[in-house]
Amino acid sequence: MTFRVPADIQNRPVVVVGGGTLGRRIAAVFASGGSAVRLVDLSEQQRHDATEYVAQTAPELREKLNPVPSRAAGQLETFASIEEAVSSAWLVIEAIPERLDLKRPLFGTMDRIADPDALLATNSSSYASREVITEVQHADRVLNMHFAMPPASMAVELMSDGQTAPEALEFLERELRAFGLLPFIANKESTGFIFNRIWAAIKRESLAVVGEGVSTPQDVDGIMRVNMGLAAGPFQLMDQVGLDIVLDIEEHYLAESPWIPTTARDLVKSYVDAGKLGSKSGEGFYKYEA
Repeated sequence: MTFRVPADIQNRPVVVVGGGTLGRRIAAVFASGGSAVRLVDLSEQQRHDATEYVAQTAPELREKLNPVPSRAAGQLETFASIEEAVSSAWLVIEAIPERLDLKRPLFGTMDRIADPDALLATNSSSYASREVITEVQHADRVLNMHFAMPPASMAVELMSDGQTAPEALEFLERELRAFGLLPFIANKESTGFIFNRIWAAIKRESLAVVGEGVSTPQDVDGIMRVNMGLAAGPFQLMDQVGLDIVLDIEEHYLAESPWIPTTARDLVKSYVDAGKLGSKSGEGFYKYEA
């Protein structure tokens, strides 16, 4: 099959698979930009929470985007299975936990049932899309589309799976701007893409400073805010992402680069083992009110 870019995208939905922290944020971005959005999650609670988040966030984000008046805000629908949701979508974005045993069969299913011109993207922050296409027949339409933390940061990084059609990357770089997103293309495969490759070093060294007893999460965040003008320090940001996700990412980096010291991973694991997952559990490096 010859690759072709999606047609008539204004009248076709975006599908987001996974209603967690990033999935619901991605859904809010596309809904605010005027796209119909279908969010898929097995958990009824996740679907409910995602619906509430989009309802609260999309109107304010839409006002900031100041979209073309003729383009009405998009509606969000939620589904328990991808088979119900994917028909007619022009873009399907996977935002599930960082586990290849989940991602690989999911991409195989998406490739079989999605429209022939639909683009299939993984939001994975640590796995290259090359690693999720083992069950995919049409690798030319698969890519990484890694979102930072919308709507606070609207950056999105695009990276080929090694077989992605160049037209797909060019198409997305152009069309995503209509949703207020700021696309950046990684010109070659890079673990961590552009920003996360740099961020991983900052995060890992921050964890090492605390793990070795040199300082505390609060003081590391404080000095980073003062010296670098950051709105939030690395430990605050890790709490927002979720320490279970941070741990998955660190485990992946260690598997790929076993010479990296384990101090950072071990500190995060001690918090996860204690049930301290960050803001979503009420406590991580900081405590949060319900």
